[in-house]
Amino acid sequence: MDVVSDAISAVRMGRPSSDRVWAEGSWCTRVDPYDGAGFHVVLSGSCWLLPDGGVPVSLGAGDSVLLPHGTGHVIADSPVDSGTAGRAAPIESRLGGRKSPADRGGSGGTEMLCGKYRLDRNRMHPLMAELPAVVHLPNRVGSHPELRSAIDLLGRELETPRAGSCIAVPSLLDLLLVYLIRSWLTEGSTGAWPAVLGDPVASAALRALHSDPAAPWTNDRLAAEAGVSRPTLARRFTALVGRPPMAYLTWWRLTYAATLLRDTEDPLATVARRVGYGTPYAFSHAFSREFGTTPGRYRAAAAGRSTAD
Repeated sequence: MDVVSDAISAVRMGRPSSDRVWAEGSWCTRVDPYDGAGFHVVLSGSCWLLPDGGVPVSLGAGDSVLLPHGTGHVIADSPVDSGTAGRAAPIESRLGGRKSPADRGGSGGTEMLCGKYRLDRNRMHPLMAELPAVVHLPNRVGSHPELRSAIDLLGRELETPRAGSCIAVPSLLDLLLVYLIRSWLTEGSTGAWPAVLGDPVASAALRALHSDPAAPWTNDRLAAEAGVSRPTLARRFTALVGRPPMAYLTWWRLTYAATLLRDTEDPLATVARRVGYGTPYAFSHAFSREFGTTPGRYRAAAAGRSTAD
């Protein structure tokens, strides 16, 4: 696994959802805050997105926008003031009202692909936590070809459901999330994690730790893996990541363990072994110190949240 894959896997829960939305004339719709991440892709036409507490964003055909923290927002045909936003209809009123190309004629209008991902925010990787409230990826010729391809494939599956669509659509939605985050990382963003992943020393060390978190890592072994001296690794890793290599390893092992407890039925001994602890007792002690609860209680609470959702 790599850092981006692990960061997404640690928070992603259940199956994502999506639908096509069609609107024409004067319209204004609202998406309430959501305990997950939302996205919109403008397939045709244009619109405006007004995030709660933010500034309006103009969206054109081919533009993508990710709201990784589930920020409430309004989407409308034109810029809106707070009064108009307060009277916006829920987005559910626009679902299922899409016109076919033949029915649209020359009336214009806007068609979007909208969806949500369920996320477990109890233990977010800092890469996910530092994503801005709105990630806007304009449609520019030659930029993010993988993202464009995923959008095209997803749009076709939703346009005409065919054999296997029930598997294809969730898989394409997962792929879309990866490409949206990857595109943000390559846009020259000013956040810490684009710099971390762009640094050859820090990124090499992170790749090693995420590839095999259960290995008996030491600072010396990790420095050799990154091809630098131990002091150089410690200085660069700590400055960029925000914590020393072994402290990050401990944090990631326990975060990964929380994901295993949530998503698998592996016995405690198996989870402990997969994250580098020699005995269930040592693992349970470390987990309780980090999370404030035992692994068993954490698993039960996670199962309760999943059932409630």
